[in-house]
Amino acid sequence: MSHVPQHVPFQLAGAELRDAIVQYATNPVFLDNEDWENHDNPYRRQLRPQVLPYLDFDRIPGRENVLDYTSLAVQRMLTCVYEADLVFFPKGGLQGKEDDFRAFYSPSNRALGERIRPALERYAFGFLDDEVETSGKWTAASLDSYLDSLDMGDSEEQTPTEAAITGSTDPERAARMWLVQFAPDFLSEASPMMRNVLGYYGKVQSEWFKVVIDEYGYGVHETKHSTLFERTLESVGLKSDVHHYWQYYLNSSLLLNNYFHYLGKNHELFFRYVGALYYTESSLVDFCRRADRLLRGVFGDEVDTTYFTEHVHIDQHHGRMAREKIIKPLVEAHGEGIIPEIVRGIEEYRVLLDVADGDFSAQIAWMDDQPELKKLHGPVFEGLKQGKVDAPVAHLVEPRGELSNTHCHDGDELCHIVSGTMRFESGLGSSLTLEAGEGVVIKRNRLHGANIESDECVYEIHSVGDYRKCLS
Repeated sequence: MSHVPQHVPFQLAGAELRDAIVQYATNPVFLDNEDWENHDNPYRRQLRPQVLPYLDFDRIPGRENVLDYTSLAVQRMLTCVYEADLVFFPKGGLQGKEDDFRAFYSPSNRALGERIRPALERYAFGFLDDEVETSGKWTAASLDSYLDSLDMGDSEEQTPTEAAITGSTDPERAARMWLVQFAPDFLSEASPMMRNVLGYYGKVQSEWFKVVIDEYGYGVHETKHSTLFERTLESVGLKSDVHHYWQYYLNSSLLLNNYFHYLGKNHELFFRYVGALYYTESSLVDFCRRADRLLRGVFGDEVDTTYFTEHVHIDQHHGRMAREKIIKPLVEAHGEGIIPEIVRGIEEYRVLLDVADGDFSAQIAWMDDQPELKKLHGPVFEGLKQGKVDAPVAHLVEPRGELSNTHCHDGDELCHIVSGTMRFESGLGSSLTLEAGEGVVIKRNRLHGANIESDECVYEIHSVGDYRKCLS
């Protein structure tokens, strides 16, 4: 079953799609920011619309390219499109932000978002068609065997994410960067799930609603899971307003969160969501146990891990509910023909988790390696002067305060400062100060940005492809 129905007649393509995307992204709330962080304004989400006319949204990238810049742009836009269905208000009240509120929820913004959504979903999730295969004869018995065989992460061996944080040159910085990646999901927790609660489909609907009720703390705001996560963020010095750290979300973090909105928004994928729900609720038990241990090991007693310890208890129950009260009755009611979709949801989510582990680990290594990548500037720049690589170069002149909102590149690049001063940002709490004659190697797919700290900065960006070729 294809991810995006091929019979949809209104799916845009080519120049028409690109024009519609640019029109959507030029909404004032999506323009570049003048600060690294959004301050208590859930409607501001930087989409860098000035770059979008040069991107190709028609191709479906393979897994090796799902962390490229076009994918990041697509994930950011999809987050905005999906969240126009949700209600957000600033913690400090709407006063002074009324225009942004109206711009984000306006009929034109929502209509433009829905117009481009099918094509964006095809780009974002189409690669999963090549990653997951669920053909063959499935029965209730083979489904049981398959579910019994799933690895729910009970090993004591460190995960790639745990190894990245504990092995970092700055574990607290790495752990804060990690917590920020959950904000798109945890601060509006269960919102994608709510998309499948509405309607009419029998007893399973009520069982699904019980999971939602748990997530919302049985109507007690202090025990609502998102409230618990706010406390976790604040206990380690982070802000807890929605999308405060928009510019620091990794591509894969948005990909994971958007996947559940994608399944919930498109009800033909209902059974896929059932599988993903089962796997996430079951595997979260071990994940949250590990998260509690990891955060306490990094921050000590100052960190509030109630969000995670609560899930260790509740998700044992949710995993059983999803299997016995949702999956089993659905198969009994609708036949074994739905099983491949249930399995597909599990397997797709596992692929996305693997992508996210690799992306986060690479970003922490990139943040840790900034001093060395600054030192590498000299040898790489010398290799360019010797003609070892024929690299296109962009010459840029920017004034004080000019902010390059976070982005990534599809190949390695070299930033070389001709004159002036640049603050080069490689992640939350990670930056370099670059002066004339200095620079830094920018690795492929790594999130970064820059700010000009002199009256004027003249610099060059050399698209070297693979920086190691400059060193040979």
